[in-house]
Amino acid sequence: MKIVCLGDSLTYGFGVSRSNSWTNIVNKETRLEIINKGINGDTTSGMLVRFNEDVVKNSPDIVFIMGGTNDLIVGAGNEVINSNIMAMVHQAYSKNIIPIIGIPLKPDIPNVREDWSRFTDFNLVSKKLELYNCWVKKFSVTFNTEFVDFYSRYNKCMEQKGYKNLYFDGLHPTKEGHRIMADIFISSVNKYIEEV
Repeated sequence: MKIVCLGDSLTYGFGVSRSNSWTNIVNKETRLEIINKGINGDTTSGMLVRFNEDVVKNSPDIVFIMGGTNDLIVGAGNEVINSNIMAMVHQAYSKNIIPIIGIPLKPDIPNVREDWSRFTDFNLVSKKLELYNCWVKKFSVTFNTEFVDFYSRYNKCMEQKGYKNLYFDGLHPTKEGHRIMADIFISSVNKYIEEV
């Protein structure tokens, strides 16, 4: 079972070694073949542009699509993210690739890097991510598409363990955070692992 993970720095694994990224952990601990196509700083528009090259040409069984945070950081509205995600999901269906949407992590606003906090209003970003979280769940029901809810499940871990333990800059997970993301992903796609 081959999965292309299309996304931004949360998929790429910004700030941790390749071996400690959640995609690599999943690759090592399951029989899934994970192809990491995360690009630091990418937006859903960038992901849509490279969808054919990075996804279709790799002929995966599944495409995992996660983005949107960078769109909001640079001031794009939710409708842009929703439109791009919908386009990628339907392109996947048209190529007989199973799409799974990832809901990005909630920022730890008080601990976001100072230079990034000066660049944008992370309180607004967080509110828009909450709206996106709700939209994905409605969209998934309507179009029979699965999702991995990092937003809610990672947030529960943060509340239990403390924000500073799971983020190193307010946006990107630590090594321990990637371990948690891998566990969330594996439990969410377990039926595909069992099929392998």
